[in-house]
Amino acid sequence: MSRNYKFHNQDQLYFVTFTTVHWIDVFTRNIYKDTVVDSLRYCVTHKGLELYAWCIMTNHVHLIIGTHHLPMQDILRDMKRHTSKAIIKSIAENSQESRKRWMLWMFEKAGKRNSNNQRYQFWQQHNHPIMLWNNKIMQQKLEYIHHNPVKAGIVTEPEHYLYSSAADYTGERGMIDINFIE
Repeated sequence: MSRNYKFHNQDQLYFVTFTTVHWIDVFTRNIYKDTVVDSLRYCVTHKGLELYAWCIMTNHVHLIIGTHHLPMQDILRDMKRHTSKAIIKSIAENSQESRKRWMLWMFEKAGKRNSNNQRYQFWQQHNHPIMLWNNKIMQQKLEYIHHNPVKAGIVTEPEHYLYSSAADYTGERGMIDINFIE
């Protein structure tokens, strides 16, 4: 991994994206998105994650984060490990999941290619962290995150997408308590 894509300064905010293997559209069902939401809440409450913006798309998650406790890479590693196991278990147990066999096969296939896995691989390994070193870049990434569901045709206004912090920035209360970018 390039030195440009690592957490170099834990005192800075970072824009991160993590994606499902093979860009599989897992997050078309709320049950799987809710697992990510619950994990973000846990990390905010128990691991010192500072969450400034977030959005869960069909196959990836965008965050703007900081921390004053555990290193960001450790928090994300633990979160990805937990959500990976929980979502795969949820897929396997979901009798309504029409793509169950295919998704589990794809995750298992990816897992076999990577010796870091016991069986499945759900997330791609990298997070592609980008340090937000000035207000212009911070605002640009914030707008990018919140307009992602609009660009994808999911909603017509960013604040209408439930699985995002866009509503928080319009004065409404979102699903997760966030810190605000000034």
